[in-house]
Amino acid sequence: MLRINNIKMPLAADEADLQKCAAEKLHCRAEEISDFAIAKKSVDARNKHNVHFVYSVDCNVANRVSTDKDIEVLPKPEKLTFKIKNDGVRPVVVGSGPAGMFAGLALAEAGLKPLILERGADVDTRRQKVEVFWKTGSLDSETNVQFGEGGAGTFSDGKLMSGIKKDKFTAKVMHELYEAGAPAEILYLAKPHIGTDNLRVVVRNIRRKIEELGGEYRFGSKLEDLVIKDGCLKAVKVKANDEVYELPAERLFLAIGHSARDTFEMLYRRGVYMTQKPFSVGARIEHKQTMINAAQYGAAAQSPYLGAADYKLAVHLPGGRSVYTFCMCPGGTVVAAASEPGRVVTNGMSEFARDKENANAALLVGVGEADFGSEHPLAGMYFQRKLEERAFVLGGKNYHAPAQLVGDFLQAKASARGGEVRPSYAPEVTWCDLGVLYPEEIAAAMRAGIAEMAKKLRGFDTYDAVLTGAETRSSSPVRIVRDDTMQCNIRGIFPCGEGAGYAGGITSSAADALKVVFSLCD
Repeated sequence: MLRINNIKMPLAADEADLQKCAAEKLHCRAEEISDFAIAKKSVDARNKHNVHFVYSVDCNVANRVSTDKDIEVLPKPEKLTFKIKNDGVRPVVVGSGPAGMFAGLALAEAGLKPLILERGADVDTRRQKVEVFWKTGSLDSETNVQFGEGGAGTFSDGKLMSGIKKDKFTAKVMHELYEAGAPAEILYLAKPHIGTDNLRVVVRNIRRKIEELGGEYRFGSKLEDLVIKDGCLKAVKVKANDEVYELPAERLFLAIGHSARDTFEMLYRRGVYMTQKPFSVGARIEHKQTMINAAQYGAAAQSPYLGAADYKLAVHLPGGRSVYTFCMCPGGTVVAAASEPGRVVTNGMSEFARDKENANAALLVGVGEADFGSEHPLAGMYFQRKLEERAFVLGGKNYHAPAQLVGDFLQAKASARGGEVRPSYAPEVTWCDLGVLYPEEIAAAMRAGIAEMAKKLRGFDTYDAVLTGAETRSSSPVRIVRDDTMQCNIRGIFPCGEGAGYAGGITSSAADALKVVFSLCD
């Protein structure tokens, strides 16, 4: 199999045009090419007068050898299989987000019939409860945007980009997502996304596959405690329907996500080694999607071949602070993402079509021990809570989110009303001085970051753009320490995914879980 890279094509080109161009690079006729498939597709918009696509394609051509620098021979793909000795005790997975799903899938494929505990509800019940919260402000602290089947990523844009190396683990993740109903384009787009609407289908289908292989899901089942003897896990205590029962467990895969704060506290009490992990806090920033399209694509912004434009910005300020955008949601909405009573949290979400009026992204400032004011392993988590409590009060103590126009924020004056950009957060926003929510050095960094980012993306500092706070769940505030065997100091416990501090996002969390399970293979 050959891969042909760096094929530049007009926006309106179709697959036949692409195959013809590939044939020219191979010095053959298009009819001689077989097994033709797009391997990668990206937009090159550096020159606003010549926005075009760049492709990599895979194909076979008999008796053709080329020295073109853009053509490479692909190695035979490595198949990932899981062969693990069955010790007679069913492995337990805690959490059904990306890490929990893929740990469960790998264990099921190994024939171990895993038991998956999820404190929240199945994805369909979860959606109903989340929508009630968004409409009424009635929060279910066990089933919400953070907790429930699919994890926090289910109510997001469903981005699949990852900073980790593309390997057999990430290939497995992408293939399984596609097989479970994700659009085929996730296999080749440079910036793939599933969309929250498709994610609901995908997580449901992965659950069904696990169950067909002998795995079992238990919803409404929260990890309450650990039973430890001589430094080894012997059982777990599970709370379900207001009752606690004990479940034998010698292999526990902790895929608890970044928001299971009560679980972090229980693990700390039980002596599980954890350390602080730097993360980021800030707010959601919203612009008109048409403005982002124009800034990124110029005259091509109206092209039917281009979807909603995205962006990714970062600046490093004097003094060492970093400000950056994260989890950018083109054509999306800002969502209420609280998981604890009396706290306001924001996140971003897009459906696959990305066809809503606004674009939004997290505008974040990096924070660490100096901001937390303590060396305690959970100090970052408590720092998050304080910001969320302030946001709840500032919003009116009813889950309305505090919001401010960007122009007012830059001038450090309260906003009395909105402008051209209509905030998408539900239930509602409360106009205020958002700057008082944060420690002064963080608010100052956000202001400086916006000003610098406007030099990179025209209109980023538009006066009527909206900031909505607080964004605090960018990543886990802790790392559960694990050794070369992928276990923590309590033997039999395998931390994995974003909550354990070893990943960030859907793809890397799922891949990390596969690596953990693979480490047990014979």
